[in-house]
Amino acid sequence: MKKEIHPDYHEINIVMTDGSSFQTRSTYGKAGDTLRLDIDPKSHPAWTGVQKLLDTGGQIAKFNKRFGSFGLKK
Repeated sequence: MKKEIHPDYHEINIVMTDGSSFQTRSTYGKAGDTLRLDIDPKSHPAWTGVQKLLDTGGQIAKFNKRFGSFGLKK
């Protein structure tokens, strides 16, 4: 391994969105720094399965108006 080309690998604190925290090793910041997450596996829709649709500019209403008649037949 070449000297002086790799970043420092040290322990940092990770704080989740619910306030829980843990320590891990990373090249982020300096030793002892804290990384506060805005999105994590406890709050992200990809892992929780709870999704919110934001209707910006009426796009969902426009889609439903246009394709609403193509529903699944029961």
